[in-house]
Order: sequence, then structure tokens, then C-alpha cells
Amino acid sequence: MREMTIRTILLGCVLAIVLGAANAYMGLYVGLTVSASIPAAVISMALLRGLFRTGSIQENNIVQSIASAGESLAAGVIFTVPALVLIGVWKEFQFWPTTLIALSGGILGIIFMVPLRKALVVDQKDLAFPEGTACAAVLEAGDTGGSGLRAIFFGAILGFIFKLLAAWAHVLRGTIETAFSVGRRVFYPGMDMSPALLGVGYIVKLEIAALIFLGGLIGTGFFLPLLSDYHVSSGLTPLEYAHELSGSQVRYIGVGAMLIGGLYSILLVRAGISAGMRGLLEAGRKYRNQSGGMNTVSPDSQEVERQAEIQEERRRNHDIPLTQLLIGLMIVMGLTFYLYDSLIGDAFVALVVGVAMIVVAFLFVAVAAYIVGLVGSSNSPVTGMTISALLMTSGVVLVLGLKGDQAALAVLGIAGLVCCSACTSGDIAQDLKTGSLVGATPSKQQYGEILGVIVAAPIFAAVLNLLHQSYGIGTGEPGALKAPQSALFAGLTRALVGDEGLPLLPVATGVGVGLAIIILDWFLKYSGSRFRAHVMPMAVGIYLPLSLSVAIFLGGLLRYAGDRVTGRHSETDNGVLFGSGLIAGESIAGIIGGILLLQNIAPDSIWPTEWQPFATALTFVALAGIGFMYFHYARKDDSTR
Repeated sequence: MREMTIRTILLGCVLAIVLGAANAYMGLYVGLTVSASIPAAVISMALLRGLFRTGSIQENNIVQSIASAGESLAAGVIFTVPALVLIGVWKEFQFWPTTLIALSGGILGIIFMVPLRKALVVDQKDLAFPEGTACAAVLEAGDTGGSGLRAIFFGAILGFIFKLLAAWAHVLRGTIETAFSVGRRVFYPGMDMSPALLGVGYIVKLEIAALIFLGGLIGTGFFLPLLSDYHVSSGLTPLEYAHELSGSQVRYIGVGAMLIGGLYSILLVRAGISAGMRGLLEAGRKYRNQSGGMNTVSPDSQEVERQAEIQEERRRNHDIPLTQLLIGLMIVMGLTFYLYDSLIGDAFVALVVGVAMIVVAFLFVAVAAYIVGLVGSSNSPVTGMTISALLMTSGVVLVLGLKGDQAALAVLGIAGLVCCSACTSGDIAQDLKTGSLVGATPSKQQYGEILGVIVAAPIFAAVLNLLHQSYGIGTGEPGALKAPQSALFAGLTRALVGDEGLPLLPVATGVGVGLAIIILDWFLKYSGSRFRAHVMPMAVGIYLPLSLSVAIFLGGLLRYAGDRVTGRHSETDNGVLFGSGLIAGESIAGIIGGILLLQNIAPDSIWPTEWQPFATALTFVALAGIGFMYFHYARKDDSTR
């Protein structure tokens, strides 16, 4: 049975790099990343059949396992590492520290996840692992390559062209926004003209998209005019004033709401945390017998069939051997010691910080694996786990007497590694669920994930530097990438170990808003309402500009309309694949456009000032056309059939 072959390794590595870079851009843009498993599986099936006229389900599974590692690693990096630049410790993203944070954290997540596989992925029947189950359905269908691949590639082409025309050629408008004052109150309507944001809204579905939009209404629609005190004599236009007030006040209300939402998300899954840790302890006791070598078939002809069944069972339960995991753990510990020693400049402190990181990562890998099985990767409270890790480790750092830049580097270095390990462990848990459903060899998937981490980790420093120099990351300027999680961790780090505190009144207001949302959610839950007010999506919506939330909400409405028309509620319809293509195409165009802008290769705007209304109308028509194509794909037959 062909499974881990040269072609699957090469294709998986290429997709890990491309999808990792694309998700880095999208995560910094909107604060969300999307799973790469299903698009990678569809691309793999189409290419292996189209180019080689072959390709087993196990080969395609290996490709998606390697590729999804790059996507999961992107989330861990972009949520934490940019905070080092935002607080001024780094002037640019340094290659080796960034790479070591991604590499060590990603591999650590895999190493700690391997003993959990049987306890959580196989034996825990109440854990659905929704993305993993959906990906298995795509792989088992076997005929996805035609319409599914066309949906991905057509979406990628449209997203790529639209983004270049908007961000680089300025033929289309990237954001259509305005602001006006009523007395001293300033009101802001606007929308990001982004096909990728439609894709994000479609993929996360209407409920989450609506919560993000409601958060935007709370932040920009309520608090912006409430806090505004606009004077024409200030020399600012209403739009400039709205951007300035959002950056200095409203975004910190979102930070406070995210803070309480992250901590509440951990409290909410406390039973899952206990179950994950019990599973980890149980797996540790049984692991040596489970990970033993595979026996050869008995030569006795009467025993061949029985031995073959035993052999197959052993193959499907064969993990990376314990000795190899221990060697890998020793290597990772050496890398983290080198990383912290180079960041902090004190060998003893680096050793203590490294041990603290291993302990915290060990805890949150079990937590993350259990939670993604329960609610899926998209709803996993990685931000809350990282906040908890940051709070836990900041106490250790302060006890050691670190201050200033040293303390910030230590705290964010630990948070980055823990975030990478939690994201990667959640991803491999979904992939291992897919593998268990399609009959894969777990050890080969695990080796594939490690390979995906190794090839994807070195790209992120270059990608982050490119995006920061081209657009700006978390600067608050119009057109900059918002990076909400990084801004949150930067603010927390300043408050915990730095001389610069958070703006306390807006943050406290955000905490109050978050608590009010939690109380509302309790009321909705116990009243039997189908709609729930989950705090974390709303908190992200408060932080993000309303213009992003509007586009995401429209994508959610497209998903709802498509489901209503077709009468199905599949996780893997052609609309999901089309949206994945839009996200990938726009993200790649954003990176390429950034390269061109850095090289001063950009055409002058073709529209005179008096023609701007025409550019606005053309942008609406182009986005409406993409929305029509979206609805067309959403109405097609389910991609898994």
C-alpha cells in the first residue's frame, strides 16, 4: 500500500509553504485562520490522478497532513511573534529566533500529541473532531477532483486578480468607507471590498460571522460615537478622527473583552481539561506496548489470515516509537535552551524558562487536543490558552528578576512556543482522526506533520518582514494588517513586565462588556435559544474595524442562503472549496503585491479624483459578481459526492 512516497512528500511540502504563507497574511488581516486540510486533500487527489493517473487515499491523506502543518504553524506564529515588534523589543522579525519558536513549538506539539492519539482520537467516542471527519469524507468520496478542484482554482484566480487590482494597481478600491459628524459625535460606515473575507464568513458560517459583526457594531457603531468629541478645529477630517479614536480607545475595549473571553473559554472547558490530562496520564502508562514494532506474518498457512488481521491492526495503531520521541524531545529542549539563552543572555535563566515552557506546553497540548475534538479547530480557544500561559510564565519571569526587554523576550518567547505547540497539536489531532477513518498508518502521518513543520517554519520571518514593511502590522494606520491577537499580547506584556501599562479605562470597559456578553449567553442558553452570544468572536469583532466585520457577515449570509436553497448543511460543499481558493488567491496576491511595492514597482492610479465614484461602482460590481459565483457554487452538488 503506497502511503508516504516521494511525490506525496514533495507535494505536501509545497502546499505547506504556500498555505502557511497565505494563512499568515489572512490571520494578520482578520484575526482568523482557516483549515487547509480539505483544500489540500482536493488538490492532492486532482494532481495525483491528473499527472500520475494514480494516487491512493492514503497518499492523499499524507499530503493533507503535511500541508495542514504549515497552516497550523502560521496561527501560532502570527498570534504571538509580532508582539515583539509592536512593543519595540525588535525592530524587525529576526530569522533565527522566529524560526526556532515556530520549529520547536510545532515539533513539541506533535511529540506531546503522539501518546494522546489512542486515548483521545480513537477511544473517546464523544469527541467528533469535525474537520478531521469532514476531510475523511472528502478523501473517501474519491471523485472530488473534478468540480472541487475547479472551485478551488477558480476562486484562487478571482481572489488573486481582485487583490492585485485593488492593493497594487488601484483600479479597484480595497475599502469603501466614510465618516460624518452629528454635533461632536462621529459615525463610521464602511466595508472592506475583499473576496477573501466573504470566504472567511462562508467557511465559519452565519452564527460566527454574525457574532463578529455584532462585535463590530458594539465597537464602531456604539463606542466610537459615544467616546467621540469631534471639533472641526482639530484639523482632522471625521474619517481621520474616527481612525485615530479607534486606535487609541475602541481597540483597547476589544482587548479587554478578548482578555476576559480568553480566560472564560478556559473555565468553560475545565471538564475537558481534566479529561485531556487523565487521557495523557493513561496514555503514558500504556504507550510502550502500543508503540512496539510490527511483527512479521507467521509462516504457518493456517495462521496466515489471523496473523494478517493482527498485522493490519498493529499497522493502524503504530505510532512513532517512544525512543524516537524522547530523542526528539531532547533535541527540542536543546533548541529552546539555545533560543532563550540567545534572547535573554543568561544561561541559568534560559534553563529555568525552558523548563517552565516545557511544562506549560505539556499541559496545553492535552487541553488543545481535547477541545478541537469537541468543538473543532476553528472554535478552539487558542487565544485564551496563550493568555493563560503568558500569565503563568510572567510570574516565573518576575521571580527570576528579569525586567524590561529581557522579561518581554522571555514571556513572549514562552507564549510563542506554547501557542505553536497548541495549534499544531490541535491540527495533528484532526489529521489523526482523518487517518483513523481512512485506514492510515499513524506514525507516517506523524512523520509527515514533523516534516511539514520543518519546511514551513523558516518562511515566517521573511513573510512577516515583507508584510510589515509593505502594509504595517498592528500599527493602527489605514490599510495596515490589524493583528488583533498580537496587539493583545503586546499590551498584556507591557502591563505585566514593562513600564508602559495598558489604557486601564478602555480595557476595564472591555472587561465589563465581555462579562455582559457572558451573562447574555447564559440567559440565551438556559432559555433554549438556538442563537448563542459566544464572547470570543464578539470580542474580536469589537477590536476589528467594522469594515472587516461587514464583509465577513455577508459571507455568512451567502452560506445561509445556499444551505436554505439546497436544503443541506454539509461541512465540505463546493462553496467551502471556492472560498478556500478566494482566501489563498487573495493572500498570495497580498504577499506578491507587497514585494512589488517594496521594489517601487506600482502603476499610478488610473482614476482621476473626479472618477472615484466610478471606481467605487466598479468595485461593487466586481465583488457582487464574485458573490454571484459563490452562490452558484454553493448550489452545486455536495463536493463529497
